Amino acid sequence: MNAEPRDARALTDRLHALAADADAHPLLVALDFDGTLAPLQDDPSASRILPAGVDALATLAGHAGLELALVSGRSMADLQALAQVPAGTFLIGSHGAERARVTTFGLDRDVVELTHAQADRLAALGARAAAVARGRDGVWVETKPTAVVVHTRLAEPDVGAEAEAQALALGTELGCGTLHGKDVVELTVLPADKGTALQALRGELGAPVVLYAGDDVTDEHAFAALGATDVTVKVGAGQTAAAYRVGSPDAVVAVLADLAATWDR
Repeated sequence: MNAEPRDARALTDRLHALAADADAHPLLVALDFDGTLAPLQDDPSASRILPAGVDALATLAGHAGLELALVSGRSMADLQALAQVPAGTFLIGSHGAERARVTTFGLDRDVVELTHAQADRLAALGARAAAVARGRDGVWVETKPTAVVVHTRLAEPDVGAEAEAQALALGTELGCGTLHGKDVVELTVLPADKGTALQALRGELGAPVVLYAGDDVTDEHAFAALGATDVTVKVGAGQTAAAYRVGSPDAVVAVLADLAATWDR
C-alpha cells in the first residue's frame, strides 16, 4: 500500500491543475456508485446518487475535454435503473463484464455472450449459491448475466462470515473468478475487474489522465491498474493504494461540484 493518502484539499488542487492543462484532456472522470456517489443502504434498491451529485455530473457533462463513467459491481440493469446520470455517460457494470453508454433514447449496450460451458457453470453456481444462503437470515443471492453474488449485509456478523467463507470455497471448487468486497462475494464465469475495464475505456477515449474514486475492496483493482499521473481517490477509511482520500460521498460530490465550477475558468 502507499503512504497515507493526501487529503481533499490536495485533491482539489490537483484537479484545478488538470482542468487548466489542455494536454490532460480528455480527462476521464470515473466513479464507483455505492458508497462513493450514493450512501450505502441496507436495501440496495434504495441507493441513489446524492441530489447535489446529480447536479454536479450534469454540469460536468456539458464541458468539452471531459468524459464521465460510472464503474460498479452492480448489474447493468440495476445501474441503469438507479443511476441518474446525463447522456454520454459510460456505464461499466458487473466489475467490467458489462458496458453501455447512456443516450437520450436509452442505453447503447455492448452485448455479453457466454459460451455453452460458461452458461452451464453459471447455472450450477446459482444453484450452489442458493444452498449457501438457504436457512441464513440476511443472506441472499443475486444473479447477474455473468455472475452470481452472495450478499451478507443484512446478516449477523457470524452468519455473514460463515456464508462468505462457503461462497469463497465454492468459487475455488468450481474454478470461478472470485471478488470479495464489503459484505459480498461475487463468483463470475467471465473474469473481469474494474482496473482492466477502466484501462480499456481510457484507451478508446484517448484519455491521458483518469480520475477514479471508489470505496470498496474491489476498487483497489482500479487504483492498482492506474498510473502515477492518474488521480485515485479512496472514499472512507481503510488501507488503500489510492493517492488521495475523502471521507464520504458528500465529500466526493463537493469535489465534483468544485471541478465543474473550475473547468472553464
